[in-house]
Amino acid sequence: MPALNRISRISVIAPMLNEAPYVEQLATDLAMQDFVGDVEILVADGGSSDGSVSLLTGAAERLGLTLKVLDNPAGWVSQGLNKCISHASGDLIVRVDCHSRFPADYLRRCAETSEATGADNVGGIPIASGRTPTERAVAAAMDSPFGGIGWSRSKTATGPVEADTVTFGAFRPDVFRRVGLFDESLRRNQDDEFNLRLRLRGGRIVLNPSIKPVYIPRGRLRAVFRQYFQYGRWKVPVMRKHRRVLGLRSLAPAVFVLWVIALLTTAPFWRPAAWALALTVVSYCGLALGFGVASLRRRRESLLLLPRVVAAYFAFHAGYGVGMLRAFLPSGDNAPPAQRTEPRRSRF
Repeated sequence: MPALNRISRISVIAPMLNEAPYVEQLATDLAMQDFVGDVEILVADGGSSDGSVSLLTGAAERLGLTLKVLDNPAGWVSQGLNKCISHASGDLIVRVDCHSRFPADYLRRCAETSEATGADNVGGIPIASGRTPTERAVAAAMDSPFGGIGWSRSKTATGPVEADTVTFGAFRPDVFRRVGLFDESLRRNQDDEFNLRLRLRGGRIVLNPSIKPVYIPRGRLRAVFRQYFQYGRWKVPVMRKHRRVLGLRSLAPAVFVLWVIALLTTAPFWRPAAWALALTVVSYCGLALGFGVASLRRRRESLLLLPRVVAAYFAFHAGYGVGMLRAFLPSGDNAPPAQRTEPRRSRF
C-alpha cells in the first residue's frame, strides 16, 4: 500500500454543549482505543454552563489523552466542527458525538477501512442503546424499519459497501480542501448535506458494518420530538440548496402529517373523511405495535416498554413531519449565527 494512504495519526473532533453526563464516558472510550498511532482530541465547546469543560479536561488529564478545547461562540454544530477541522493535524479526521459510545476498535476500524478502500469518508451503522426505560424504548423504536436508524444504509451488508451517507464519518483531510467545510447556515443535517456535496463532486463514501458506534437516545419523549422536528426543519434548506429531494422516504412523515391534518379538519363535516381518519389511526397503531413487538423481542427487551415504543414512533414521525412543514412557512428564526453563501474552504 502506498505510504500516502497510511494513517499514523488520527484527529478526533466533537462539538459539545452541556454534555456533563456523557463527557467522562466519552473520554474513557477514547482512552481505551486500540489504534496503534497518535490520537489528538479536538472539542469545540458552544458555551457549556454545566461544567462539561472541566469534567472533560479533568478526565482527559487522568487518562493521559491529548485534548484541546476550542471556543465555539456560535454554538451550532457546523461552526464547531469547522473550528476543529481547522486545527486538526491527523491523517484521518474522525467525528464523534458526546451522546454516543465508541468500542475499543472504533478508530482502528475507521483507519483500516479508509486505507483499504481509499474512500473520502467512511463510517458504520449506529447501534441504538439506552439505560433508562424511555431511552431503551426509543432505542428499540430506532432499531426497526418503521423507526428508521440505519435501515436505509445497507442494514444487511456483510462488508464495506458504497453508501450515500454515514453516521458521524471518518474523513481524509484533503476532502475538505476539495469540497469545502460543513455548511454553517445549517443547524441540523449538516452531515447529510456535506456527504451529498461530496458525492456530487465525485467523492466516495463507504459504510463498513463492522464499525459500530453506540448511540444513546434522548431520555424524554418531548426531547425526541424536538430533535426530530429539527431534523425535518433543516432537511428543507438542504433540498432547496441542491434543488433535489433527498429520497422519497424523507417526505413520508410530512405527507402523513398533512394527511392527518386534512382528515381532522374535514371529518366533522364529511363522513368519508371520518372513516378515513379512523382507518389511518388504526393502521398506524397496528404498524407501530407490530414493529414495536418485533423490535423488543429481537432486542430481548420487556414488552412492558411497548407503549413507550409506540409513543417514540409517533414522536419521530410527527416531529419530523411538522418540522418539515414548518420550514416552508415564513420565519424569523432561520438565520444562522454566521451567514455564508457557500461553505468556506479548509485552511490546512
